[in-house]
Amino acid sequence: MEITAQLVKQLRDKTGAGMMDCKRALVEADGDMVSAEEYLRKKGLMDAKKKSARTAADGLVAIAVSEDKQTASIVELNSETDFVARNEKFQELSSELAKIALKNENVLDETCSSGKKAKEEIDQLISLVGENITFRRAKRVTVSHGVISSYMHSAVQPNMGKIGVLVAIETEGECCPCTTEEFGKKLAMHIAAANPTYFCSKCVPQEVIDKEKEIALAQAKEIGQKEEIAQKMAEGRAKKYIAENAFMEQIFVMDGKTKISDLIEKFNKDNGFNIKVTGYTKFVLGEGIEKPVTNFAEEVASFTK
Repeated sequence: MEITAQLVKQLRDKTGAGMMDCKRALVEADGDMVSAEEYLRKKGLMDAKKKSARTAADGLVAIAVSEDKQTASIVELNSETDFVARNEKFQELSSELAKIALKNENVLDETCSSGKKAKEEIDQLISLVGENITFRRAKRVTVSHGVISSYMHSAVQPNMGKIGVLVAIETEGECCPCTTEEFGKKLAMHIAAANPTYFCSKCVPQEVIDKEKEIALAQAKEIGQKEEIAQKMAEGRAKKYIAENAFMEQIFVMDGKTKISDLIEKFNKDNGFNIKVTGYTKFVLGEGIEKPVTNFAEEVASFTK
């Protein structure tokens, strides 16, 4: 059977695979579209396995928020390079996976709008772009009465970028959703900038506090401080650590003087509201992924072997 350009285009439009891959698939399948698509899927899976050993630490963080603002999700889809993260299909998939996560954090088990499993969509995109792509994580956040505010830092598209934050706010009585959401967005921006490790002072593990005191006591001993002074230094160091790392104890970055817990109290008083921030979720793209250090000249040379 003759493999026409129109037939190749039809398969390419359906699968998103490369033009030469589509032509090769049609030749192998003697022009049969169903068999050709199956061939591409199998080839994509093979390619995905080959590329899966390569580190994917770039990509996108994506956020989706329900219409009632009471459910939100945040996901991280990784690629090897920022070039692929700017690919339209990569961005579309990131957005769809975030929307899927609104219902189920186990995103890879769910079906995309194409009718394919999310894992299959990722494998197909790997075949298309030629890079390893991995779905790293997802988090779904809900409130029973209130809103979830979001903020995306270094956004490349709406709700897609490098650092994403969700802030859960529960409300009691009459509250303006728009005013509350806008306030929550400022808190989310603070979290993106100040990078708290814990939600509140009570959330800081005792062993962490003890370790900070231990360090302070050792430093005091090193400079010959008396025991009484050394103990005060240890207590001071522990309080400073909590103030710098617990969200509710931090100083609001936008005014440089107001503690977050006091800021929330002032917001309630000024607006006649009764809101309570119950938690936050922050995803930083590639956080914790160790990138291998490669010699560029050696990498280029390896392509000729």
